[in-house]
Amino acid sequence: QVQLVESGGGLVQAGGSLRLSCAASGSIFSIDAMGWYRQAPGEQRELVAVISAGGIIHYADSVKGRFTISRDNAKITVNLDMNSLKPEDTAVYYCAADRLWTKITRNPDYWGQGTQVTVSS
Repeated sequence: QVQLVESGGGLVQAGGSLRLSCAASGSIFSIDAMGWYRQAPGEQRELVAVISAGGIIHYADSVKGRFTISRDNAKITVNLDMNSLKPEDTAVYYCAADRLWTKITRNPDYWGQGTQVTVSS
């Protein structure tokens, strides 16, 4: 089993920045891919950015050029640097992990509890 714990959410004004972090523990040897999803009120959960252990990265079109995902393979942590934040980025952000790259973009096995990001206009 894998446990994921997020940190770094909060309230920020439009145009501001936030950094989210996620630390994995437990059966971390099974993890290849990690990343971030988000869910706004009344909306479906959507992929934000994912990264493989080998450094393959995929971003949602809505965050390209504004968000940067990074990973520390030694510490099994993943970070999301969010810049030029917009009110439409407001959501609960979830850390996700899976042993397969093909699954991290569809239905990851492991999820964190979520952290709220609110961007005021």
